Amino acid sequence: MDTRAAGTLDEALGRLHATGPEFEGRLTNHGPMAVEAMVRRGQGARVHRWVDAYARRLEERPGRYGRVTGENWREALGDPRYLADWAGYFAERLAEAPWRAVLAEWWPRLLPGIAAGATHPVIRVGHAVRVLLRDGENEPRLAELAHGLGYWAARHQPLPPGIARPAAPGPAGEALRAVPRVPDPSGGINHRLGQITRLPAWDEGAPGADSGAARERLAELVRAATGYYATHGHGQPVMLVHAATAPNAVLRALPALPPELWPRSLSAAWSASAAVVAAYAPGDGPREPAEPGGVSAEELFERAAAHGDEHAIKLVDTALDVAAAHPEDGLAGAAALRAVELIDPLSY
Repeated sequence: MDTRAAGTLDEALGRLHATGPEFEGRLTNHGPMAVEAMVRRGQGARVHRWVDAYARRLEERPGRYGRVTGENWREALGDPRYLADWAGYFAERLAEAPWRAVLAEWWPRLLPGIAAGATHPVIRVGHAVRVLLRDGENEPRLAELAHGLGYWAARHQPLPPGIARPAAPGPAGEALRAVPRVPDPSGGINHRLGQITRLPAWDEGAPGADSGAARERLAELVRAATGYYATHGHGQPVMLVHAATAPNAVLRALPALPPELWPRSLSAAWSASAAVVAAYAPGDGPREPAEPGGVSAEELFERAAAHGDEHAIKLVDTALDVAAAHPEDGLAGAAALRAVELIDPLSY
């Protein structure tokens, strides 16, 4: 990221940090994630105008409820009344210790609640870590990590206990297609996640001691979930985005984490992706994917940025990660086109 682009990102993050992580009840503020992707993909010139339009929907940061400390954090975990307090706690921790150390300490504590906020908190953390790893740390970037970790901690939400884990087909794509739909696919995500009783145990294919295998399988999951969107995204075009973007956020965070945490990161990412599929898989099965033809990666993302919807931007961002690693994979480009086609654009 060049100096000008970095400056655009830091300015946009500063503007967005005056807003809360949620609005209109429990809708997630995607601003920091979207602007990071836009700057990363060469669309920085659109960022401030996009923030102008998107910020009309946002709300001010919530007020403090009670101080989170090293002594009471377990009681505050998963309590949304502490939304502002958790962000403040992580800001303090990041001022005291290197950000990688703070991330490594809290990552295993937060992973069991990866479904929190419909997986948005872990996605926000993944974008924040990508910036820190590639472009270095400064005040707005560390603040963004604090906001992401704080959001995750406040909305921490494990999946229902006692979920059966039958043997899964080998490839990740087959495993995703084998995930059973929840019996009552209505209502919000919490209602749907609460109905999950079975998820294939695909993640058990990576031995606990083999971090390299865990990373490879996580990359396989991201590729498969992106391809799943290309054929199944019509089930719920917005929510099924997260089946791909949540595991990709975990994949982006791995280089900043100790390798011994990688296998459990794979397991959590699989649980999140499979849970989203269980909640929103279409009842009428797959459809033929769009044909990307000769559209370049740059043009795909330019279309997403012009479209403006934050979910389309994030899905295309993930699809381009997959396409860069697997240029022969036409489903990645098809998923990008499908997101722009199915999701309503942002007016700006």
